[in-house]
Amino acid sequence: MTNPGWGGVAGDGTPPQPRCVRHPDRPTALSCTRCGRPACVECLRPAAVGQHCVDCIAADAKTARSARTVAGAPLRTGLPTPIVTYVLIGLNVLIYAITVLQSGNVANNHLGSPLFTSWALWPPAVADGDLVRVVGSGFLHFGAVHLLVNMFALWVIGRDTEIILGRSRYVAVYLVSILGGSAAVMAFQVNAVTAGASGAVFGLMGAQAVILLRLKRSPGPVLAIIALNVIISVTIPGISLWGHLGGLVAGAAATAALMFAPGSLGTPAERQKARTLGWGGLAAVTVVSVGVIALRMAQLRSELGM
Repeated sequence: MTNPGWGGVAGDGTPPQPRCVRHPDRPTALSCTRCGRPACVECLRPAAVGQHCVDCIAADAKTARSARTVAGAPLRTGLPTPIVTYVLIGLNVLIYAITVLQSGNVANNHLGSPLFTSWALWPPAVADGDLVRVVGSGFLHFGAVHLLVNMFALWVIGRDTEIILGRSRYVAVYLVSILGGSAAVMAFQVNAVTAGASGAVFGLMGAQAVILLRLKRSPGPVLAIIALNVIISVTIPGISLWGHLGGLVAGAAATAALMFAPGSLGTPAERQKARTLGWGGLAAVTVVSVGVIALRMAQLRSELGM
């Protein structure tokens, strides 16, 4: 006599009941409508037609194309949280609070603060080797009003930009914008002491304009805001026009490299190639910014006899 649970024919001549392929101890009359293998209720999931086993569903998940933004960043379900933007705002506020505690002055926190003194962007000091000023200056602010204006702009502009670009690209564009602003100051504003997140904010404005172009939507509103801020930078004394323009150009160029790489919404292989090209373009913008800073450092050393 043959055991009816493992094939063959039962003693009464009836065929054995199939067993679940994942649970051989469970007889079942059900099967996957895709692969046809017997499966128990626990191993089946409802499908558009019939029901699929968990193995077929897992295989589909590996080959399915995940939803992505126009920049190729993963599209998260629900209401995405712009974590990086909030972290950047927190860092700027924290550094401002430190300078206030050191100086004992909310409005004139740049006076008597060792952190502010060592991080503010002053080209001769950068030429002398204080490279931390190139990026650190982008997290300093002259007083509470300066901080509030920049953080409000970052909150408004940064959230949508982060969601479209994705966190890693967003951080990269932000930092490259700071580098671009510092490079422009090193090149054209040698004797000024500058600080603030404005260069990075202008870079994000440029990024938004590029994103709108990639989406085939009018960048007019963003360009109008940029033009207004440039006018303000020119007409109000004490504002670093070159820091703003340098950040704007670097941020827009870096975003263009990421957004317009061919194949960003194609097959997995095409997306990987697009990522490589995009990051390569962003690296090129970084190299140009660093190159300008290095060149100006050498020139200033020669001019100042360092």
